[in-house]
Amino acid sequence: MHLASTRPHPRAALRRSLALVLLLLTLGALTAPWRAEAQAAPAFPSVGTRFDAVGPYAVTVARESAHTYYSPTTLGANGLRHPVILWGNGTFNTPSTYDAFLRHLASHGFIVVAANTSNSGTGREILAGLDNLTAKNGQSTNRFFAKVDLTRVAAMGYSQGGGGAMNAARDPRVDTTVAIQPWQASTSGIRVPTLYVAGSSDAVVSSSSVRGYFNASTGVPAAFGVFGGATHFEVLGDGGRFRGPATAWVRYFLMADANAKSTFIGASCTLCTSSALTEYRTNGRLATALPIGGGTTPPPTTAPPAPTTSTTAPSPTCGWWNWWYCR
Repeated sequence: MHLASTRPHPRAALRRSLALVLLLLTLGALTAPWRAEAQAAPAFPSVGTRFDAVGPYAVTVARESAHTYYSPTTLGANGLRHPVILWGNGTFNTPSTYDAFLRHLASHGFIVVAANTSNSGTGREILAGLDNLTAKNGQSTNRFFAKVDLTRVAAMGYSQGGGGAMNAARDPRVDTTVAIQPWQASTSGIRVPTLYVAGSSDAVVSSSSVRGYFNASTGVPAAFGVFGGATHFEVLGDGGRFRGPATAWVRYFLMADANAKSTFIGASCTLCTSSALTEYRTNGRLATALPIGGGTTPPPTTAPPAPTTSTTAPSPTCGWWNWWYCR
């Protein structure tokens, strides 16, 4: 009597093996899109918390008739698209006045577009730079072609240009603002996270006037700092003590740099305990602020304080240092 063999026929085993391979391939095809979506988006190199130090990128400067462009020499590495900073000069100044500061920002991976005018207070001159960069981003022969992240844009400026940056921030294409000793702007229409910085020894734009802008910015995440002994000329050249906070602000909101938020808020808040500042404040909305693309900012847990000043800064004291404003 012969017992039936329990070993499968070679052809049956082969068919089962092929079926298993096909099943695995099918499952792989089905899960491949999920794996692609799960991959992290390209990230900019970390600088730790050294926001006042030169960033990891070499910088190229291109001067045209209306604007000067500061940008990383190598654009688009690893599929990155670079966020934009629109810069406004102070009265009687040009981008060369802040050349080291603008190079610094570009070394952190930003494309900086600086208006070549000393009259940028309306914000229109600043926004014209975004128009021009948008056109370059669409030109296949341009070095900026498809390398610009037009969904992550900051307006930044100093003095008259600081007011111009605040005015430019009414444009829906602008996502955040850094107003350095801003002059003659209105907070009506400010709709994006804004950093205000002032100097305690500024005889042109008083710290109290800048504080007034901050107090009126109740509808958006905002921070305000006064640097002790800083005059109206602190930012000239390399940005002075304003350089680090300004860089951290745009790295957080435009690059989602988690290290940068601790400059402004939290248990390890750098500015909260800095001896360089005589005053530092944030509003309730900054605590829940998210970087651009990180989702909608939740409402504050407590109502923000009511404005304590008008939305227009008071007139400064007139003297030899600001005669051009007081003519």
